[in-house]
Amino acid sequence: MSTSPPVVEMRGIVKKFPGTLANDHVDFDLRAGEIHALLGENGAGKSTLMNILAGLYRAEAGEIRVDGQPVNFHSPRDAIARGLGMIHQHFTLVPSLTVTENILLGLDEPRFLMRLPAYDGKMAALGERFGLRITPQAKVWQLTVGEQQRVEILKMLYRGVRVLIMDEPTAVLAPQEIDELFKTLRAMVAEGRSIVFISHKLQEVAHIADRVTVLRKGRVTAAGVPARGVTPAELARLMVGREVLFHLEKKPQTPGEVVLELDRVSALNDKGRPALRDVSLTVRAGEIVGIAA
Repeated sequence: MSTSPPVVEMRGIVKKFPGTLANDHVDFDLRAGEIHALLGENGAGKSTLMNILAGLYRAEAGEIRVDGQPVNFHSPRDAIARGLGMIHQHFTLVPSLTVTENILLGLDEPRFLMRLPAYDGKMAALGERFGLRITPQAKVWQLTVGEQQRVEILKMLYRGVRVLIMDEPTAVLAPQEIDELFKTLRAMVAEGRSIVFISHKLQEVAHIADRVTVLRKGRVTAAGVPARGVTPAELARLMVGREVLFHLEKKPQTPGEVVLELDRVSALNDKGRPALRDVSLTVRAGEIVGIAA
């Protein structure tokens, strides 16, 4: 775990929306070369706090310092200029453009359309360096959600960010893609970059984070504690304000009549790719059926 001085310090951050105090005098810091998880229930104020750091929102009160210097971001462009970038849950890619074109979009790259092959090579090399498998010439509409997330990460890396904020990044990923994302984040940290990992998933936080800050109803309930030194049960209590049972006693149930049945169903997604292949499923009255991929 990194013990270097903070690259980011947020002190006394206050943010209000009509009828809601989203951040109530919140403190947060981030060190070079660490993954700092920001944990909390939905609506706890995690995304709001990081939207302030990324220049998307303005705080009513408080101070932000980057490398010890006070900053006052008016836009995400301001934040990126200081080396801070955020990847949101909903991506900001243009479907009709290629991977390379999306990465370059908005930059002052003169006549890049005339030199796309050269830029394609740059993007492929950057992706290889951080374990982000991409096809630079592919149109974004052809990509899976996980592949689109890689493009968003490359956008930030190409812009030279030192601090990457990721808002619930695993919500859209399959288990194998989550493992690949974690390898990428570790590769970034190995080069001295810092990651803010917004999540509400306890096991993921314990697996990937160096430190954890917990928010509940806009307030900090744990500030920068070592992730290895706190149990999932303790984190859950800090998140919700009470003890949480992780194991429930389930009484045996007698299944009722069949209310839904699929028999070898196949289907295509909106991109014309196979989404289901020979799927069979039976759901009976009075039961809960889990579906995992």
